[in-house]
Amino acid sequence: MYDLQEQEQIDALKAWWKENRRAVIFTVIAAVAGATGVQAWRYNQQTKAQEAAGLYSALQQLVPQNNTKKIHEAAAFIIEKFSSTPYAPRAALIAAKADYQAADMQGAKAQLQWVIDHAAEDELKDIARLRLAAMLLDEKNYTQALQLLEGKHSPAYDVFFSDLKGDVLVAQGKPFEARSAYQAALSQIDKKSAYRQLIQIKLEALGGK
Repeated sequence: MYDLQEQEQIDALKAWWKENRRAVIFTVIAAVAGATGVQAWRYNQQTKAQEAAGLYSALQQLVPQNNTKKIHEAAAFIIEKFSSTPYAPRAALIAAKADYQAADMQGAKAQLQWVIDHAAEDELKDIARLRLAAMLLDEKNYTQALQLLEGKHSPAYDVFFSDLKGDVLVAQGKPFEARSAYQAALSQIDKKSAYRQLIQIKLEALGGK
């Protein structure tokens, strides 16, 4: 049925398959396993996110009760079991606020630092930096507060970072540097904003416009 050349090609193909079939089969299996593994990983991540969302919703319902212990336990569970989800840093922020209201400053600072170190979203990191810097200001730890405020952050938060930096510099007794910080904040905020009026008052108190 085949001419000599075709038969030789078939024989060569058979010989090649006999010699290489294990490698080919292994490669195909590895590729299929890899694709299946990716699908399994995605499914697992989606399932985790759904579970974390439910737990985070339950955590939010605890907030009005002002039960610091329950809030802390619920947040700790989300952070421990679902640290790779977006809900873990949000839970840490809620726990930090509860700790702060309960006068547990060390606990609050630890929660905020966790967000800074582990959150994937820059916005959450910036919120944590601002809150932690404000706490450090209250503790008169001006050096560390400024380190946080002078670090890289989203431009959307420039106003808040500049304003708080001005507060720290005022507390340090550096009115000239504080004036520059407040002026930077004013240059980045809407003229009709009520928050702008507050910054303006602080600037005028330093003898600036």
